Amino acid sequence: METIVENEEHKWKEVNLPAHLKQQPEPELERETGERRRGRDILVSVDHGPQSKHAFDWAIAHLCRMADTLHLVHVVTTTQALMERLAIEAYEVAMVKTEARIMEGDVGKAICREAVRIKPAALVMGTRGRGIIKSVLQGSKSEYCFHHCSCPVVIVPPKEAGDQSVI
Repeated sequence: METIVENEEHKWKEVNLPAHLKQQPEPELERETGERRRGRDILVSVDHGPQSKHAFDWAIAHLCRMADTLHLVHVVTTTQALMERLAIEAYEVAMVKTEARIMEGDVGKAICREAVRIKPAALVMGTRGRGIIKSVLQGSKSEYCFHHCSCPVVIVPPKEAGDQSVI
């Protein structure tokens, strides 16, 4: 049963991820201290594009660590299969639990509202690599979030750019 919640600006639903991902024991963190022991919330904006997958891969390889919770958010289209596939990969690669939410509405605004709700350590997004002039003229979801989200935003450049990132 899916829960759809509506408010004045957008509606969203929680995604039921595979049960075996939710039943994993908490990792042993006896040697860890402070924030690392508690785990952080990491928000990753995803869609079906290759740059989004690259940003997801970057987040689990360079940002996630045990005890973190990876929050996947996809705005506009209903894509539970994408969320399930990425949740399984996040657990297999980085041993992090995953929560997922599909949202409708203006993409940039919805992602920023989700960042306010979660209060993540970082929001990770891909970019289509259109270049600065096209992004400024046509608008960019990554650029909108960079300027309007209340948390640090990591914009992962296209694979062609290598491991460079803009924070």
